[in-house]
Amino acid sequence: MSLFSYDGNSFVYRDRPVRILSGALHYFRVVPEYWRDRLLKLKACGLNTVETYIPWNVHEPKPGQYRFDGMADVARFIRIAGELGLHVIVRPSPYICAEWEFGGLPAWLLADSDMQLRCAYPPFLQRVDAYYDVLLPKLQPLLCTNGGPIIAVQIENEYGSYGDDANYLEHLRQGMIARGIDVLLFTSDGPTDSLLQGGSIPGVLATVNFGSNPGSSFAKLREYQSEGPLMCMEYWNGWFDHWGKPHHTRDAADAAAVLEEMLLANASVNFYMFHGGTNFGFYNGANCQQPDHYEPTVTSYDYDALLDETGEPTDKYHAVREVISRYSEAGEAELPPRIGRHAYGRVELGEQAGLFANLDALSDPVRSATPVPMEKAGQNYGFILYTTRISGPRPIDELRIQDARDRALVFLDGEYMGAIERSPADQKLSFPVPAGGARLDILVENMGRINYGPYLKDRKGITEGVRFGFQFLFDWTIRPLPLEYLSALAYGGTSARTGPAFYRGTFHADACEDTFLDMEGWTKGVAFINGFNLGRYWNKGPQRTLYVPAPLLRQGDNEIVVLELHGTRDASVAFKDAPILDRMTEE
Repeated sequence: MSLFSYDGNSFVYRDRPVRILSGALHYFRVVPEYWRDRLLKLKACGLNTVETYIPWNVHEPKPGQYRFDGMADVARFIRIAGELGLHVIVRPSPYICAEWEFGGLPAWLLADSDMQLRCAYPPFLQRVDAYYDVLLPKLQPLLCTNGGPIIAVQIENEYGSYGDDANYLEHLRQGMIARGIDVLLFTSDGPTDSLLQGGSIPGVLATVNFGSNPGSSFAKLREYQSEGPLMCMEYWNGWFDHWGKPHHTRDAADAAAVLEEMLLANASVNFYMFHGGTNFGFYNGANCQQPDHYEPTVTSYDYDALLDETGEPTDKYHAVREVISRYSEAGEAELPPRIGRHAYGRVELGEQAGLFANLDALSDPVRSATPVPMEKAGQNYGFILYTTRISGPRPIDELRIQDARDRALVFLDGEYMGAIERSPADQKLSFPVPAGGARLDILVENMGRINYGPYLKDRKGITEGVRFGFQFLFDWTIRPLPLEYLSALAYGGTSARTGPAFYRGTFHADACEDTFLDMEGWTKGVAFINGFNLGRYWNKGPQRTLYVPAPLLRQGDNEIVVLELHGTRDASVAFKDAPILDRMTEE
């Protein structure tokens, strides 16, 4: 029998009743040097468990190529939690949602035009099984049945919000059991009839996710599970942000009051999130509940959580800690020392490398009769450039892209003509073509694949074709631009400050402390520190600063590179000692 199970309406650990007080903390959103700090703060809040997702796309970036090092070293994260006396709840792939790119699914699945997701479609199950053959043996020694800290594993994530394929869920369940996962298995779904019907499995513990109204949520769960511990697997105590929308916050007292309602009901709870962290690189997700109502998530995953993006306790942390102290015998542990912050000041980015002048350093071109999506070109993230010629002369006509995913910058003979964004409104550009024709370049940015809802099959780039007037354009040169390696760029001065270009500068650090890169005065792009992709910035807000954890810096000189898509009025940045996450569009 498992060391952790349940008896009647109570969880049981080592034959004693236990209430799970857990917090979500994603190892893949926090630099490894800070894992212990964040986990100590979780324990100091009075929590006894940490919960984490496991994103498939991080661990299998290419088919059959696996990664479990650095920020992907999930086993190390779990071991640290165990060393600190914490239980661990694991919510592995295939799908995690999490406002994470493609909900954690690997983008290369979409290279197969016939691929069906999150169902008992044999090619999808084969990919899942191959991944489980590698992932689950890494978790198996860390199970509580083998002396480790993992007490429970989720089968699939909020599956009722997507489908109702019981055969698929049972395949995942049996696959876990066959690979030695012998701890408590569970599901988690929203507290409605359809969600619980679609996402639950007979004989497997069901849990519910919500942000308020515990009474009605647990009552709905009881309609489907008359016996068993009550658990909110995701208590949404904050929320995430989209570009161009206000920064979300939630009153600390309100969040603490809802927690107390759950504790009074003898329920267990997992805070989503306890600590959000950062969507470094190109890993932010996006929402799209209706066709073309596409909303990409910002780089920060602060979430207005108990710990802020930098790991500092918030008012919400202290309010929750006080409530927990009245219901738990664990007692308060001491908080670790505060991590220092430093404002490194203004940095001139005095070197420039134009994107179009450096294409050969960044990618190898491929020819195609038609534009193909990013996935068909063997690319997961970043940008992709499509180039062709339009014969001329032609009078002014409309250029239309079917479909631009997600944001296309259009250039005619090197001159910027405008942007076409994924939008419910019809978007087009109009221009004439001179005698002799013109070169047409379309630079498309993947701004994050949809991570939730019915439109998960979110291929990027140009997914159908390009028309000038009624005529489709053919014979394209395609350049994938994942921006994984920038060392071959050829830099010069900064005489031109328009158009897509890389800007480079250095700054000196006598001591390495957390800092915040302020992108005021810049328009849209990506920033890199010492080769590490910090993520996207966009002046439409609400986020203006990018978090730079101290472990990304080095004593002495540090390199900063900014890819700016539209140009800047001042080729300099500033490093500050506080974040700006609530500043809307610049005028």
